[in-house]
Amino acid sequence: MSAFPEIYLVRHGETEWSASGKHTGRTDIPLTAAGEEAARKLAGRLDGIAYSAVWSSPSQRAANTAVLAGFGPATEKKAELAEWDYGAYEGITTKQILAERPVWQLFRDGCPNGEAALDVGLRADIIIGQLRSANNTVLIFSSSHFLRVLAARWLGSPAEHGAHFVLDTASISVLGYEHDLTEPVIRRWNQK
Repeated sequence: MSAFPEIYLVRHGETEWSASGKHTGRTDIPLTAAGEEAARKLAGRLDGIAYSAVWSSPSQRAANTAVLAGFGPATEKKAELAEWDYGAYEGITTKQILAERPVWQLFRDGCPNGEAALDVGLRADIIIGQLRSANNTVLIFSSSHFLRVLAARWLGSPAEHGAHFVLDTASISVLGYEHDLTEPVIRRWNQK
């Protein structure tokens, strides 16, 4: 346990689309039975940590993960925590996109009629501002690509650097500080 505030990032449990690799931005689909079970198991993994706030993406996959993990009544939904808007790439896989655009990379190229990494980074910066103002331990439930951008921006790196982090469903990661509040770090990443 750190002497400084920690930010717990929880990726939602499995959905049909996350299991099949389809980009799920704004389509609001439910957790699978396996996703619900993994969300329930998060309760034991998050037990005993004192949070000042619990925030969630407005998506049902994130909000229901919070509920099943035991944080439902305490959860505040924040629009900025929504997953990347994939625009024309919503509901299709990277393999399908690469068949038409062989050198496409999400974090570099963004999505037609959707967001670029910079757009997602601006939303992440709003959340980071709120986290730093709160100066307390906060638990966040959201989706993979948004959380990856949030981690990059937490470190002061460009949003595009989120490409270097991978997150599994129902994983827990922790952002924090090293020596003082001017040294943001990743304390733990993608723990299952």
